[in-house]
Amino acid sequence: MDGYADEAVRTELESRRTRLAWAAGRGDESGRLRELLAEVDDALARMDAGAYGRCDVCRDPIEHDRLMADPLARTCRDHMSPGEYRALEQDLDLAVRIQAQMLPRHQLAVAGWEVAYHFEPKGPVGGDYCDVIFGETEGVADALLLLGDVSGKGVPASILMANLHATFRTLADVGLPTEALMARANRLFCRSTLDAHYATLVCARATPQGEVDVVNAGHWPVLIAQPDGVRSIGATGLPLGLFCTAEYRHERGALAADDLLVLHTDGLSEARNPTGEEYGTSHLLARLAALVACGERDPHRVLAACLDDLTTFRAGTPLDDDLTLMVVRRTG
Repeated sequence: MDGYADEAVRTELESRRTRLAWAAGRGDESGRLRELLAEVDDALARMDAGAYGRCDVCRDPIEHDRLMADPLARTCRDHMSPGEYRALEQDLDLAVRIQAQMLPRHQLAVAGWEVAYHFEPKGPVGGDYCDVIFGETEGVADALLLLGDVSGKGVPASILMANLHATFRTLADVGLPTEALMARANRLFCRSTLDAHYATLVCARATPQGEVDVVNAGHWPVLIAQPDGVRSIGATGLPLGLFCTAEYRHERGALAADDLLVLHTDGLSEARNPTGEEYGTSHLLARLAALVACGERDPHRVLAACLDDLTTFRAGTPLDDDLTLMVVRRTG
């Protein structure tokens, strides 16, 4: 395990030891709490001796996400018991269902905007964040468009994704300006995650009049496709989780009827073909420009065309990361 993983797991183990010692001191008739306390002490001793994180059977490193979920794990996935496998499968099935329920509906058309999106985690669950919140700010109906990418992969990243989902769902009701909303979310994210965790994220508030306020926290550029071409809005602040006092600014765009707003994660831009070439934003820009030039404006068809172009480019090369693509059309 690397130094950061050691520190992250040690912090979790020491926290659990404190809670166990407190609970055991208040009465432990079965002795189970003291057994768990002994297991934690043993894990900390193995960590001090440099023997922590190795499978008891094959001595290979235990998977990082497995240790983050269960710091007392003694075996890698290849040597889990049948009971442990069944428990893991049940937990993953539940995680998949929970993450699916947090995604927006696929048929969204409210407040002068129509939204289409594609969410594809690399594994059963992923760390991409995708949400659309329809609400009201200062008496005006609006749509809050959110798309981001949490550091890491798999179950640990999906937990942080759920953290962001809950944070923005809560803050959206407060009616803060977009830059203040992002600053507040950043402070909460900093205080609820480990130091090395961060998230790049776009938060865009769209009104029925076609105005879009975009705050880009270190994420890939937001693309605006219009008849005269495709322009982008780059980063306007740091990723969430790096500094609790980070400040954010917004850029404002104006979209006419049938103009498109396109957001994506690096599962798209960093996808590779068999020769190792990255898809990049240049391929996406070219595809969008061609679609706009031929008059295509339906967000679902634009989404499908961009994904088809990516599939053709990859030529069977598997994705290295979670992939999310969102296409938003102004209808009013």
